[in-house]
Amino acid sequence: MPELLSIIVLFFVGAIAGVINVMAGGGSSLTLPALIFLGLDPTVANGTNRIAILMQNISALTSFKKDKVTELSISLKYALFTIPGVIIGGFVAVRISDDLFQKILGVILILIIFTFFFKPSSFGLGGDKKYANWILYPCLVLIGFYGGFIQVGTGFLVMAAFYHLSNMTLLKVNVHKVVIILFYTVIALLIFAFSGNINWVLGLCLGVGNAAGGFAGAKLSVKGGEKYIRYALVVAVLIIALKLLGIF
Repeated sequence: MPELLSIIVLFFVGAIAGVINVMAGGGSSLTLPALIFLGLDPTVANGTNRIAILMQNISALTSFKKDKVTELSISLKYALFTIPGVIIGGFVAVRISDDLFQKILGVILILIIFTFFFKPSSFGLGGDKKYANWILYPCLVLIGFYGGFIQVGTGFLVMAAFYHLSNMTLLKVNVHKVVIILFYTVIALLIFAFSGNINWVLGLCLGVGNAAGGFAGAKLSVKGGEKYIRYALVVAVLIIALKLLGIF
C-alpha cells in the first residue's frame, strides 16, 4: 500500500479506535489488524500499537482534566498495582502463543456484556467497600499482566473490575481506566522498544488518530454519561469477542 495511503488509513482507523477505547475498550481490535495488514509482524504490531494507546490516553486525560472529573492521586494509586503484572506480561509477550487465551477471553467478554446490565449491589460486592477493594487490587495485577501481554480488550477488564468492585459510576470508572492504562502503557512501551519490536513511523501516524479519537471519546463520555458509555461497552465487547472467537 502506498505510504501516503497507509498514513491516511492509520489516522482514520486510529481515530475510530480512540473513541471506542476511551468510551469502552476494544479499539485495538481494529488497530492491530490494520498494522498487520500494512506488513508488520504480529509482535511488532503489538508493540507499535502501544504508541497509539499512550498518545490516546494522554489526549483523553487532558480532556477529562479540562472537565474537572479527574482524581489523579486515587487513579495513580490503583495504577501502581498493575506494575508487577505489566512487567511480566510485557517480557513474555514475544514468547507465548495467545491463540487459546484469545478464545477463552472471547467467551469471558461475552459474559461481561450481561454483567454490565446489573448494578454492583446485585453481586453483593458494591456495599462492602473494604472487601471489594481487597479483591480489586489483585485484579489490577492480573489486568496489568494481560495489558502488558496483548492489550486488546484491557479496557473492558478494567471497567468490569471497577464497576463491580468499587461501586463507582461508569464515568468515574472511565476516568480511572484512562489513567491506569496510560501509566502501565509507558512501562510496556519501554519493554517493546528495548526489544526492537516497534515501528515508530507507523506508530506515530496511528497515534495522531488515536489522540484525536481519545479527546472526542472523553468529551462524549462526560456529555453522554452512563447511557452512552454502557451502549459503547456492549457493542465494543461483542465485536471484540466475536473477533477473538474467529466468528467475525
